[in-house]
Amino acid sequence: MNGAESLVRTLIKNGVDICFANPGTSEMHFVAALDRVEGMRCVLGLFEGVVTGAADGYFRMKGAPACTLLHLGPGLANGLANLHNAKKASSGIVNIVGQHALHHIECNAPLTSDIEGLARPMSAWVRTSPDSRSVARDGAAAIAAAQSSPPQIATLILPADAAWSDADDVADVTETLQRPDYSSQAIESTAKILRGSGETLLLLAGSALTERGLALAAGIAGKTGCKVMGETFNARMARGRGRFFVDRIPYPVEQALSVLKPFRNIILVEANDPVAFFAYPDKPSFLKPEGCDVHRMTANGENSIAALEALASAVGARLRDAKPQQPMETGWPEGPLNHTSIAQAIAMAIPENAIVIDEAITTGRKFFPSTAFAAPHDWLQNMGGSIGFSTPVAIGAAVACPERKVICMVGDGSAMYTLQSLWTQAREGLNVLTIVFSNRMYQILRGEFDGVGAGEPGKKAMDMLSLDRPALDWVTLGRGMGVQGRAVTTADEFNKALAEAMAEQGPRLIDVQM
Repeated sequence: MNGAESLVRTLIKNGVDICFANPGTSEMHFVAALDRVEGMRCVLGLFEGVVTGAADGYFRMKGAPACTLLHLGPGLANGLANLHNAKKASSGIVNIVGQHALHHIECNAPLTSDIEGLARPMSAWVRTSPDSRSVARDGAAAIAAAQSSPPQIATLILPADAAWSDADDVADVTETLQRPDYSSQAIESTAKILRGSGETLLLLAGSALTERGLALAAGIAGKTGCKVMGETFNARMARGRGRFFVDRIPYPVEQALSVLKPFRNIILVEANDPVAFFAYPDKPSFLKPEGCDVHRMTANGENSIAALEALASAVGARLRDAKPQQPMETGWPEGPLNHTSIAQAIAMAIPENAIVIDEAITTGRKFFPSTAFAAPHDWLQNMGGSIGFSTPVAIGAAVACPERKVICMVGDGSAMYTLQSLWTQAREGLNVLTIVFSNRMYQILRGEFDGVGAGEPGKKAMDMLSLDRPALDWVTLGRGMGVQGRAVTTADEFNKALAEAMAEQGPRLIDVQM
């Protein structure tokens, strides 16, 4: 047994049995070990950003880390954008990054780089195995870091000679870092605030946005009169009929300020203090109103479900105290395609227990209310803001939950960052519908141009914001990667395309031409 095989055996023994990979020369002994050791499913991505995004999506739906296999420093660098998104989503990931044989590093070959330096900004745990007999122990330590509370990104750097040299060990994860459940004092303080006067917002994130967490929050709101919301972007939220619908803090600063203006207290349940996504001239960075106090009830990694149960008990709330919510009138839309008709069609089409990946950017801002009372589903969003998140995350979600339909909603500009995802979806036969919203524009940037007060864009500026000359042909792009699709230009065509895609297994694409 060599070091690479000892690492594969250690990963599998400790429950890490999915590897999203884009290997190179330095990783070939790890690749060879996959043939010798049963139990590891390996999914190839044609770009490292697909690999790291898939690992993020897998963790969000499975709650357990996958591993990635990346080629040296440049391979890791290609995957950093989606590792940034995964870090902001608190996803646990074990990165295996190849390195030159230790004696070769001093030769300064073309691919030599500071891999540890590249890894640290996105990884909470980084280590280079010094020799083959350390690899299994280091692998177990990486898994422990990824499984800790809160979960973390761990990067294990595997020199080629540590992979090919003899090893005789397979290691167990002995202990993971755990935060305390929650603070009883924080519960008492929160209950006191809820019993007092003044408008109070319960701002939820993380595990508080599961079906159970939302139900508890609904009872607390019904009993105390507090308002409940989610952050602007959320790693995963339970939604749909029979679940408590909470709106999100709006993205535009002016709208967020208006929504938050009434509140005198904001209670953070795994959430962060509300801040603007960017800095803008003459606009505040913090979105809470003047005189509003922010209180932390639970932090990321703490047991927010148990904390909400304790809070409900403290204020005398029961699940039956939840106020009924009035569903929006909806139906299959007719006429032209616009933001409203698209939202209505998606709300009608979402099947039971679907997973919705949302990178619809400007097109999707109005989707949330319309889809609130669709069939029960989970809604995943981009926590880090790095573009090209959705199609890789859809891969990971589909691998984690093969029995569920995955609906990936993405703007045409964003989809170009990681369009190689379509090939992996086709190769693995994943049950993913990709809906591309083709407005032939970086519409989000057009709005930001106005938001930062840059004036009226001229021809050169507009060329940086538009996606025409030539227009992207998504049906052809998808077909070239093995994914069948169709373009739609009316609501009726979109309705039919959605119905067909939901009835079929395997990857499909709809190009919504707006």
